[in-house]
Amino acid sequence: MPTPVTHPTQLGEPAIANADIQLLVLDIDGTIAGVSNQITQSVKEAIAAVHRKGIPVAIATGRMYRSALRFHQEIVSPLPLIAYQGALIKDPATETLHYHTPVASEIALELLDYFDDSRVRSQLSVHCYIDDCLYVRELTALSQAYGDRTGVTPIPLGDLRPLIAASAPTKLLALSQNTALIDELLQAFSLRYTPTELYLTKSHPTFLEAGNPAVNKGAAVRYLAEDILGLSPGNVMCIGDNFNDVEMLEYAGIGVAMGNAPEGVKAVANWVSPSVEEEGVARAIERFLL
Repeated sequence: MPTPVTHPTQLGEPAIANADIQLLVLDIDGTIAGVSNQITQSVKEAIAAVHRKGIPVAIATGRMYRSALRFHQEIVSPLPLIAYQGALIKDPATETLHYHTPVASEIALELLDYFDDSRVRSQLSVHCYIDDCLYVRELTALSQAYGDRTGVTPIPLGDLRPLIAASAPTKLLALSQNTALIDELLQAFSLRYTPTELYLTKSHPTFLEAGNPAVNKGAAVRYLAEDILGLSPGNVMCIGDNFNDVEMLEYAGIGVAMGNAPEGVKAVANWVSPSVEEEGVARAIERFLL
């Protein structure tokens, strides 16, 4: 199982300029896909140029596997696909499941108790991911919008407890337009659970995600780089835009934060690119790899 990444790799500008990059890892939302939910032609061409240099390109996303698959295919990645913040790594070419690390059912059930509290229930849409299917308590406007963007149809069940008791979920996601509530829950859960009990992150200001403590994108990228390709952190370049990308930006020899990233994410990066709408991935690739 990949080891969680918790410490940054600090590199100065000379080290970045001389880095021997042999793997490029890209986030999807806010990184290669903006408002349009598509990869622009300029970014596609930049990625194709990286392939021509013999550098493989991989996807590391919080999305479901089946939602991320079209992006993996579009960039013609030869590598396994990292989905669910790294909780699932699967090779689309061979259907090989490298690993799947779900949340313990007992902790997931405890989280549902918090989400069902009368003070917050009406403000939250709760998503549960099992067997690459999306289950929800009810079909809210937020859940419908999420389904529309990801291309996945949410399955409303009402009470999610019987499902979770029978099968540990890959991850849980709480959505709310009340971003202060999301921050409040993140803080409360961070005090209630240690990093060895639960992985918590925000992939968007309105998204609070909970996963197995062994899971994060940094651990998944480390597995891809070191265990599959035999590389070191200095051979890896990662690009992302939110707090769920922090661990992989810290791990990589070159960690690039998008211009649309929160300041806390930019602070751990070696370089900040233009925003996703300004095709920042293409600019970063041109800067470091071409």
